[in-house]
Amino acid sequence: MKLLSLCLGLTLVCAWRERNDVVESNFDISKISGDWYSILLASDFKGKIEENGSFRISMEHISACDNSSLALKLYTKVNGECTEISLICDKAEEDDVYTLTYDGYNIFCILEVDYDKYIIFYLVNVSNNGTFHVLKLSARERDVTAMLKRKFVRICQKYGIVEENIVDLTKVDHCLQARESAADQASRLVISGGGRLVNDFSLGLQELLFHGSHVVLWQVL
Repeated sequence: MKLLSLCLGLTLVCAWRERNDVVESNFDISKISGDWYSILLASDFKGKIEENGSFRISMEHISACDNSSLALKLYTKVNGECTEISLICDKAEEDDVYTLTYDGYNIFCILEVDYDKYIIFYLVNVSNNGTFHVLKLSARERDVTAMLKRKFVRICQKYGIVEENIVDLTKVDHCLQARESAADQASRLVISGGGRLVNDFSLGLQELLFHGSHVVLWQVL
């Protein structure tokens, strides 16, 4: 019932009108596909987006799948090292709403997008530890205008997230070098379910723990 309520709530949140080049409903997912840069990240649980937080994640690429799901290519830091993550987001029954399992159960939608410029996501994370919210601004270029950043701050405030809980990823190391280097030495993880990352470099492997079970992944050396 709680998850159903969250889905219905997100449907209402995302059912906005279109204006100019900004689309706020009935998204053309094929136009969202492509490369993106993470700009601003916000949460009412700031620890999740601080350095080494599980949601301190930089987006690189979105791919629209034939079954209406989304494939995300992301970067995060594991033990200070940039690590590539692949996530699959399943389409929910509600319009413009997606789900994925990562550090708990997540429901998210696109708040608005200018297909050639920027995109804003709104996500709700639910786990045994409670619920928190994340908003994310990504763009086609490495940075955006001050006006758009101020707009994002206002949107965050609307959802109860104070400005102090917004991280400007353009001013910190968010794995751009790893992303753009042809000789990228970052580890690669493929995640199809939620969990926490645990490195075991004595074995040259990495493990992803899933609520008591684990999947052994590989490390690109």
